[in-house]
Order: sequence, then C-alpha cells, then structure tokens
Amino acid sequence: MTIRRATAADIPQIDELLRQVLEVHHAGRPDLFKGGVKKYTDEELKAILANDQTPVFVAVAPSANDGNDAEHNADSPATDQVLGYAFCVFQQHLNSNILTDIKTLYIDDLCVDERSRGHHVGSTLYRYVLDFARQSGCHNVTLNVWACNPKAQAFYEHMGLTPYHIGMEQVL
Repeated sequence: MTIRRATAADIPQIDELLRQVLEVHHAGRPDLFKGGVKKYTDEELKAILANDQTPVFVAVAPSANDGNDAEHNADSPATDQVLGYAFCVFQQHLNSNILTDIKTLYIDDLCVDERSRGHHVGSTLYRYVLDFARQSGCHNVTLNVWACNPKAQAFYEHMGLTPYHIGMEQVL
C-alpha cells in the first residue's frame, strides 16, 4: 500500500467511497443526510483535486494487472485500487480579532473502503496526513465526526485526537 495525491483517474473509485460514507451518515441521521445522492459532481471533484489548498490523498494498492497491457501501465495511477482517501483543507484565520493566525490542516473526510477496514489503511492514511501537515507548517490537524458514527469516533480517539469543539443541537 502506498499513499499519494489523488488524480482525476481515481474519481470513479473515490465516488464509491463517498457513497459509503454518505450511507453511514444517512443511516445515522436521515433527517440531515440524503441517501442515494452524490456529494460532488465529477467537475467539482476535478476542481478539488487540482487545488493545492484542498489536497486529497489516497491509499492505494497496485491492481492485479501485470503492466504488460499496452493500454495499462503498472505505474499509472489509473491501475491502482483505491483503498481509502483523506480530503483535506488548509485553514487559517488571518487578521481575526479573536483567533490566532495558526495554520490548520482540516480533514474534511476520511474513508476506508468497507472491504479494506481492519487492515491499517485508515491509520496509515491518517499518519501520512499528520506528516504532510507538519511538513506544511501546520499547528494542528482538525476534523469533525458525527455522533451517529461511533466507530469513527473510536478510531480518531485511538489515533490520539481529542475533542476541542463540541457541536450540540436540540431537535424540535
């Protein structure tokens, strides 16, 4: 398994993982999350992937293709099997009256394919993101996790994250 920046060739596999995440959220909070829809269009994904302020990383395993097919090069990202992804966003509050101007790497979404869970894909991907954030001069890495996803909460706690902001609601 290797970690690399996602490319447009990865979009079909990323779409499948985005669907998996959405279904977990929809099952947990159908009052908030729609089921059976796409989070991003392919054009929106291409724009995100091309933007250095929104780096997306994928954990990949080489496909079974032996590289002898003229149409498929074994070194081509198109032949990689995407096992998981991390959508990230650089954040900084410059000139804020109350917030310091620290640079943060926000993990907007982290997903491991349901068939690859339990094989350290998520922890490897998360550690890669931490190293990337350090190398990019970030003060911290942040993310949000939905209360309806206790497995994700447990994973993030296991990885060393602690709550720093808690969102609350009262459904009427």
